Amino acid sequence: MNEQPSILILNTGGTIGMVMDAETGALKPFNFDDLQEQLPTLKLFNYKIDHHTFDPLIDSSNMNPEVWSEIVSVIEDKYEDYDGFVILHGSDTMAYTASALSFMLQNLNKPVILTGSQLPLGMIRTDGRENLLTAIEIAAAKEDDTPIVTEVCIYFENELYRGNRTHKFNAQNFEAFRSFNYPPLAVAGVTLEYNLNSIHKPNFKKLKIYKKLDKNVAVLKLFPGIQQTALQHILGIPGLKALILETYGSGNAPTDPWFIGLIQKAIEKGLIILNVTQCQVGKVDMGKYETSIPLKEIGVISGNDITTEAALTKLMHLLGNTNDLTELKKLLSKSIVGEMSV
Repeated sequence: MNEQPSILILNTGGTIGMVMDAETGALKPFNFDDLQEQLPTLKLFNYKIDHHTFDPLIDSSNMNPEVWSEIVSVIEDKYEDYDGFVILHGSDTMAYTASALSFMLQNLNKPVILTGSQLPLGMIRTDGRENLLTAIEIAAAKEDDTPIVTEVCIYFENELYRGNRTHKFNAQNFEAFRSFNYPPLAVAGVTLEYNLNSIHKPNFKKLKIYKKLDKNVAVLKLFPGIQQTALQHILGIPGLKALILETYGSGNAPTDPWFIGLIQKAIEKGLIILNVTQCQVGKVDMGKYETSIPLKEIGVISGNDITTEAALTKLMHLLGNTNDLTELKKLLSKSIVGEMSV
């Protein structure tokens, strides 16, 4: 007889963890000590479910690398005690957190599922109830006593996505997330259908923890009419080590001599510049059009089909853990944890 699956819920905050106060009508944090009373369906799972609540709870707009390290510390400390982990998180920065955790928790052989909701758990029409229940079910799912999902994921509105391939695209509907360049890992309908060919296979290696993140990174979204002074100010940020350049289409940018000249000088001084497309579908292909050839020639690195969220956290991770600039640039062009298609 198999052991009772054990799941740890990490409540960082966000809309899902709120309920309506019966007296005041205001939203207040949900008491997870009463989780099974509030969601009696959980008892049907017959799982051992514990929780760890962050204090204070964090609105996702205030999420930062220090909190990511705290999340990783909890998982590191409890890794051998639980079969899977569910992280409750505000949706606005969930894709950033999922991306960061994918780099910080390498050789992961257990599920780490982030979920949240557009409406609080305590509201009648909440999407949080189904999101939480299914996230827990996925975190506990095994086949031949081995977890089915062994990576950091986001579960939201019937679909499970690889965390570092995900982007929040809708602030109004329950279907808040999409993974534009990578298929869903699972779809929850009448049954839970796993896309096994797209899920990381367990490697049974020891979990590797990386908590060092370097925040000296910036993002510049190109736009028609961008001024020379704007680029100069961005490139002149004290301590800046890397810049994500959000370009047009397949990696295109202005070819004005002042623009290319400033980028080239920055690269010559050691700044890493990563080219990421503003498009939600597709990839950077420098050299496909004339307007991307100069970037390639001066040493801008292609981000392929990586999301901005994954690019940012990958740079933070690599800058925090790699001193060799040549090696760092090589790793930027490789997929470390499935964050891009190469």
